[in-house]
This record gives sequence, C-alpha cells and structure tokens, in this order.
Amino acid sequence: MILARAISADRREDLEVAFARMGLSARARDRLAEPLSHIHLLLTGLGQPEWEALGQIKIQSPDDFPRFLPGEPGWDRGTGLLTGYRAQFETLLVQLGQQPPTTVLGNALKRALATEQVPVPLQVGGRTLVFGRRTYLMGVVNVTPDSFSDGGAFLDPDRAIEQGMRLVESGADLLDVGGESTRPGAPLVDSAEEIRRVIPVIAGLCSKTEVPISVDTRKAVVAQQAIGAGARMVNDISGFQFDPLMPGVVSRSKAACCLMHIQGTPQTMQKEPRYRDLMAEIIEFLSGAVDRAVEAEVEPARILIDPGIGFGKTAGQNLTILRRLSDLRQLGRPILVGTSRKSFLGALTGQVDPAQRNVSTLASIAAIAAARDVDIVRVHDVAEAREALLVANAIGGASDAGELFGGPGNG
Repeated sequence: MILARAISADRREDLEVAFARMGLSARARDRLAEPLSHIHLLLTGLGQPEWEALGQIKIQSPDDFPRFLPGEPGWDRGTGLLTGYRAQFETLLVQLGQQPPTTVLGNALKRALATEQVPVPLQVGGRTLVFGRRTYLMGVVNVTPDSFSDGGAFLDPDRAIEQGMRLVESGADLLDVGGESTRPGAPLVDSAEEIRRVIPVIAGLCSKTEVPISVDTRKAVVAQQAIGAGARMVNDISGFQFDPLMPGVVSRSKAACCLMHIQGTPQTMQKEPRYRDLMAEIIEFLSGAVDRAVEAEVEPARILIDPGIGFGKTAGQNLTILRRLSDLRQLGRPILVGTSRKSFLGALTGQVDPAQRNVSTLASIAAIAAARDVDIVRVHDVAEAREALLVANAIGGASDAGELFGGPGNG
C-alpha cells in the first residue's frame, strides 16, 4: 500500500493569524493561503513506476514541483520525503493524473493533503453529529463480571440502566453497552450469554432516553439482537474481521459502526506487540476495515474509526498514536479514541487501581481534543470529562489575539 503521511504541515488557521495581524482582506487571504502552506510528506510503499516518476521531478522544472528526497536504498527502497508548498503539490497531482501508472500515488497524496478537512457528519439513528465544533462524549456501560475497570458493578440490568441514565444526565452524547470484556487475556463469551446481558439494558435505556445507544460487540448475532432492541451503532473492536456476517448486519439495519484496530485478539494482543511502522500498519488495517464496510454497502456517513488504544500496543506505542492521531485524518472518517482508565496511564502515573486513573484520563483526552485530533472520546466518567473537554475545545478554537488581529481584513 502506498501511503503518504504529513510529518508536518502549515495549517491555514495558523497562517490566518499572521494575515489578520497584517490587515489583509479576505480575498488576499484566500489567494495566499494555498501557495504559502508548506508541507512535508513521508512516502512509503513506493514501487518502480512511482520511484521513476518522482525521480523525474529534479530533471523537469524543479521550482514547480515539491522536492523529493529518497530514502537510503539499503534500508527501505520504497520510502522518501516530498517537501514543498501546497501549490507545488497541486502541480504534481496534475502531472501524476496524466500518467495511469502513478494514479495510486496521486490518490495517496490527495488523501494526505486533505487531512485538515473536517470529517463529514456522522448519522446515528435519527441524530447527526457535526464535527469540528466540539468533541463528543461516549459513556461506557459495562454489563460484565470481569471488565478491567468496573467488572461486576453493573451486571444487574437495573443497575446498568441506572448507570447509563446517570451518564446521560452528566452529558453523554452516546452510550456504549458491552456484554463481553475485551481486556487483555479475557476469554471469549458465548453469544447467548452476551445477548442475555446486553439486550435488557439496551431496551431499558432506549425506553428512557433518545441518546443513541451503541452495542460493543464483535458478533453479528449479538449486533442484530441489539439493533432490534434499539441500538443504533455497532462498536466492533475487530474492525469487521472477527465475524464475516457483521458488515451485512450493519448495512441492512442502517446502523452506524465504529471500526477499531487491534493486533491479535484479546487473548493474545498484549503478548509482545510489535510493529515495523506503527501508524502505517494502523492506517492500512483501518483502510481495509472501511473498505469492507463500504463493499457491504454501509453508508460512509455511518462509519467512524478507532486506533484501538491498548489493543495490541505497548505503553509507548499508545502514546505515539495519541501524538500522531492526525495521521488517521487521511481516511476521511470521524475518529473515536478510548483512553479511559487504561493500563498505559497507570504505567505513567503509578496508579494500579483503574478507578483511580481519572485525572490521567482527563489529561489524555484534553490533550488530543485541544489539538483537534479527535471527534469522540469514550469514557467512564462523563461529568468530569465534559468539563475537561469544554476547556480543551475552547483552547483549540481560541482566536482572540488582540485588537490588531481584527484589522480591515476582518470587516
């Protein structure tokens, strides 16, 4: 798979700060933003046709194209760096589009250059989640005896329903109900038992709230029963890999779906997880998951993605994913992230008890929300997370830089 990743890129909103201070008109800003935006793209997976096409850049008009720096031949011949202004990339895209052998490279570049675009709204049941304004909250309702953070606390259906309603009252935009623990080493739960656990809870919540309900399952039969009880989203930790019938169930029901990356299974995922290129492998996995959904005729507006924090990753890899979440933007789907109470936070803070990891959870979601790299966060403690996100989103959207940044160009 040919992949292009923005290692660094000027954001238009940052250029706008300078333009405002200069007093430029809106027309001048639009004219200057594209040619002045500078970008570094890491390319991987290049084949001979792409290698030859990029090599020709130096021979032709070098000032019109981004500069190509090939990787060391003895390391990985399919890698290189493209660096230049957005206008130069646009010129390159025109040329690549005229050469069928390099169409795949052109498409990879287009995806990488579109990472600043806000994801399309997500359709969940009768609701539409519009992104770019704030980060949405998904509250966790575990109906299990052995979940890593609150196993057994809400196994009773009435208590689970009460917990779900508390999360709604605290500000949850969605609820995620699960009947099978997927903590490291957790055993597979029989479908009938999983159905027995979640269906009364989903039905009870749907009778009390209009907040969309998601079912956290990788089994098609459980998803089908949950959708029949009122669930409007399927949260599949396997990215539609565990059960081949799952894409069809989601498609026919018009439910939304969250497709997560995982290396291995819950039984094996934390046994020395290894990657040659962490973000590239996650992107390739999630791209395949989205393709499986689309091939089953799941509407793109009903698909979101999750990099799978803690699912086949070391603590350091989890942190890198959070640092590079923007790499996933090229997939064009809303991004959901779940860091709540997870073990990598305990490794950083020394908090052994998952229930005592609330502060570190809030720090993690605030960091990625302020950077505008996430669209939905999945949490156990909604009230506290809501306050953290109010601050983080305000920081991410801050623009009051003083009177001289509101000159004639802002009129």
